[in-house]
Amino acid sequence: MTLPAHSEPFGGKMPTASDRQIANQLRRILAAQKSGQTTLRVREPETNKRVEVTLTPAMSDIFRELLRHIGSGHAVTLVPIQEMLTTQQAADLLNVSRPHLIKLLEQDAIPHSFVGRHRRIKAENIFGYKAKRDEERARALDALIGNDADLI
Repeated sequence: MTLPAHSEPFGGKMPTASDRQIANQLRRILAAQKSGQTTLRVREPETNKRVEVTLTPAMSDIFRELLRHIGSGHAVTLVPIQEMLTTQQAADLLNVSRPHLIKLLEQDAIPHSFVGRHRRIKAENIFGYKAKRDEERARALDALIGNDADLI
């Protein structure tokens, strides 16, 4: 995937076996905590004092999801919802070709805007389109499975 200029994949590389092991260990620890009561104890680098940080349930969920991907060895890039993406970045997120994405934009399937003569798409709109597309695919697959079951 083409990345925004200010971002970079996990350390500029794929997670190592050690990264994966640490991510999985931390994810298991966070998952074992009661909802809304996740507290991390870390050392502050400047003062070397121990500091407690309590994660909200939403922060804990996002952190666990991030650790799940890293633990599985996947490259991870965070994209803010309000981020304006280029057509290539959006196509990469949808796993489609750029010309196919342009066709979707021209059909008004995904809201977009122009910056000069270049199209820009909010990440929020890409993720919304992706969720809708995935839901439609799941329904179609369920229908196919249902039709197949009738034949047996």
